[in-house]
Amino acid sequence: MINDTIRDLRLAVLIDADNVPYANVKEMLEEIAKYGTPTFKRIYADWTKPTVSGWKTVLLENAITPVQQYSYSSGKNATDSAMIIDAMDILYTGKVDGFCIVSSDSDFTRLATRLREAGMTVIGIGEKKTLQPFISACDKFIYLEILKPEPAAIKKIQSAGIKKDKKTAVKSLNKTDKELFKLLSDSISAIADENGWAYLGELGNLLLKRKPDFDPRNYGYTKLLSLIRSIDAFVIDERDSGKNKLVYVKIK
Repeated sequence: MINDTIRDLRLAVLIDADNVPYANVKEMLEEIAKYGTPTFKRIYADWTKPTVSGWKTVLLENAITPVQQYSYSSGKNATDSAMIIDAMDILYTGKVDGFCIVSSDSDFTRLATRLREAGMTVIGIGEKKTLQPFISACDKFIYLEILKPEPAAIKKIQSAGIKKDKKTAVKSLNKTDKELFKLLSDSISAIADENGWAYLGELGNLLLKRKPDFDPRNYGYTKLLSLIRSIDAFVIDERDSGKNKLVYVKIK
């Protein structure tokens, strides 16, 4: 589920080529397009290094502007400072509503925090090795691994009454079923009315606030409703509001 508060944004997309793979850049840009329009698309690296040569073939076809940043000393990531400076310059232009920081480097934690302090929406994209501080500093964090599913990785999940969605080919659960159930049930309880019902749209928003890297695709489902349907501990009520149906969920 996409949070309505981070839809249709003018986004500055800043990519750290040193800390993310280039293999699924197409899927990454398609994912970003769900949230808004990239006003800036820049990628940072020392392009004289062979380690980032794979990126060069995809830059032109995706209209990403490469920014050269030489490594002035060994063992230091020079792209960090270049991205941070550019981010602040873009912030003060007033031409964007949010930033998409593509990196698995937790050194961008302070940048994400500063941008949010300035009223910007911050979406992070990185690998599952990304440390929690950077994930928590973003409004939403998306794992690169779920953007290019691998059919061979599908596994049945038999514990806690949760079943794998065969239509979505993703890797097996990263968290235990018990932790997922607690996150969902606690969130439902927090916003439920006096009869125990919680509106699904509001639930999706709360889940992102509590856990920025929450995404049904992490568990093998394309939608939050599909994930909840798979758990026997919850009840779903679809109410007709005239134009469309409103979905509510409740703990049994």
